[in-house]
Amino acid sequence: MNKWNVIKKVILTAIMCALGFVFMSPFLWMISASMKPEVDVFTFPIEWIPKHWNLIENYTTVWTTTQFPLFYWNSIKVTVGTTLLSVTLACMSAYAFAKIKFRGSGLFFMIILAIYLIPSQAILVPQFLIFRWIGLFDSHLGLILLGSFSVLGTFMLRQFYLGIHDEYIESAKMDGAGHIRIFFSVCTPLVRPAIATYAILRFIWTWNDYQGPLIFLKSKELFTIQLGIQSFATLNGALYSLIMAGAVSAILPLLIIFIIGQKHVIEGISVGGVKG
Repeated sequence: MNKWNVIKKVILTAIMCALGFVFMSPFLWMISASMKPEVDVFTFPIEWIPKHWNLIENYTTVWTTTQFPLFYWNSIKVTVGTTLLSVTLACMSAYAFAKIKFRGSGLFFMIILAIYLIPSQAILVPQFLIFRWIGLFDSHLGLILLGSFSVLGTFMLRQFYLGIHDEYIESAKMDGAGHIRIFFSVCTPLVRPAIATYAILRFIWTWNDYQGPLIFLKSKELFTIQLGIQSFATLNGALYSLIMAGAVSAILPLLIIFIIGQKHVIEGISVGGVKG
């Protein structure tokens, strides 16, 4: 039996490694293509390790001969602003629905959840008209506000706030603390893993957002990195080696954020699983 268990583990490991390579192959090809001359990008069979290296020239061209650094900064500004505001609002609304008793709270929360069922594409035109009417069209502030209100974040964090025992809140009230003090000093530190998890997810969603900047930004100097790569491709006649270099550069912040915060993500998932 031990022999067969070892054989099954070896076979399963080999299958998982093969599947992992299949899922990772587009990412690996992107990295490989970013290091090649343009003529070698679409060679077949694929040269995973380039025979002719063009690493320095490709990345230097992307970062020095275009507006790529400006697009990069725009993405950082919009993503950080959206993440901070979205996490703050989600925490406050989640605490209110979980720990503050008021008439109609259950009905109001169900209405908010029902809004989540509406596809975002279905409300693009009303959003566009409203933003243009109030003067937030073609601005980073409008783009930040667009992604700062999250039903999913409110629902997710509310579940964690519900897991906090009411005895903590009652003790704080007996010491004279109000809801603001309880929110910042008692409850929020207890759900820090969940907040970190949502913050990482919101950062990734905002950084990768293409639809919002495409609809709500018109000026090229305000473009985020997704629109910047698109215009870069048009400007250079679809030079895929440079496009891949820009794409690899765009992925780096996501990798850094996930590496730094993966412990909090795993902790948040495990805590959520224990609380049920």
